[in-house]
Amino acid sequence: MAIVIHSSAIVDHGAVLGDGTRVWHFAHVCSGARIGADCSLGQNVYVGNDVVIGHRVKVQNNVSIYDAVTLEDDVFCGPSMVFTNVYNPRAAVVRKHEYRPTLVARGATIGANATIVCGVTIGEFAFVGAGAVVNRDVAPFALVAGVPARQIGWVSRSGERLVLPLTGAGEARCPATGEVYVLRNDACMSASALAGPLTQARTNAPQNGPAVSPEQG
Repeated sequence: MAIVIHSSAIVDHGAVLGDGTRVWHFAHVCSGARIGADCSLGQNVYVGNDVVIGHRVKVQNNVSIYDAVTLEDDVFCGPSMVFTNVYNPRAAVVRKHEYRPTLVARGATIGANATIVCGVTIGEFAFVGAGAVVNRDVAPFALVAGVPARQIGWVSRSGERLVLPLTGAGEARCPATGEVYVLRNDACMSASALAGPLTQARTNAPQNGPAVSPEQG
């Protein structure tokens, strides 16, 4: 599928864009950026040199993705949300060597006008509410909101609220897909992911009795 770059957008020589990626009005992609397939960069989006963006990422209008930010596959960045890369900026102090890396893991959502203070990791399928200010790591599947952001719940891969306590243990089903999620030791995960290692362990476990070849019947 062809790459689409609007005539008003600037994509510097050397930038890497995957098949099917679309770059819309007045966007600017710097030369060192690496962007996967089937992404969408909305109007007035800026992508810095030291930025890695995975596949199927949607970046809405007026978002600047500065150096030292990584977005994994299927991340959603809402309109006018903000990334940073220096913790204590001063105009008169050069701190380009002090950039703190920020990672937004697979499937996570960042709501409109949210601010991500540099140096944090937003876990897989986490959901940052609109206008939140995130200044610490966000757990996978966690729902956070407020200033500063605090966890207020858990969400499924589909972004649906799960009926689970914030801590402890529990089990809930996604109202949209029926997928089961398990909370154990204050961490949320899909039941299928939890079953995977157990199934593998059973498969690899030694069997009782002597081995019998097909020829022996």
